[in-house]
Amino acid sequence: MATQSPPPGRAVDGEETLGALFATASRDLSTLVRDEVALAKAEIRRDVKNGAKAGAMFGAAAFLGVLVVILLSIAAAYGLVAAGLHPGWAFLIVAGVYLLVAGLLALIGKRAVSKVGPPERTIRTSKETAAFLKHPRSPNAQTTTRT
Repeated sequence: MATQSPPPGRAVDGEETLGALFATASRDLSTLVRDEVALAKAEIRRDVKNGAKAGAMFGAAAFLGVLVVILLSIAAAYGLVAAGLHPGWAFLIVAGVYLLVAGLLALIGKRAVSKVGPPERTIRTSKETAAFLKHPRSPNAQTTTRT
């Protein structure tokens, strides 16, 4: 009476071998990661489409806003003309108001830019990581705990 050898991937008692279980887990994990990547691509594709539409709408709104500012500027200048000013002076006054507004916005922007500094925390942790990677067991390599 000859003993039958178990099929590949099966142990003598009918259970799967450790190698077969590992191969199945590896294949399932690979499939899961591939599916997750495909889902992420689909979501990103949809979000990019919506973002492009929103960007086009904001662009159109900005263009129309510029046209409105031009038309209101002309209307303000003609309003000053109707009040009795010479047209040249009226348009010059409107341009001067815009110049003052632009100067004020530039000062506010300069003040905001001067408050911007380097990312200190990122620089510090990057230096600590680099020091640790250079000398992982040295007493100078600090370990930080994140809270």
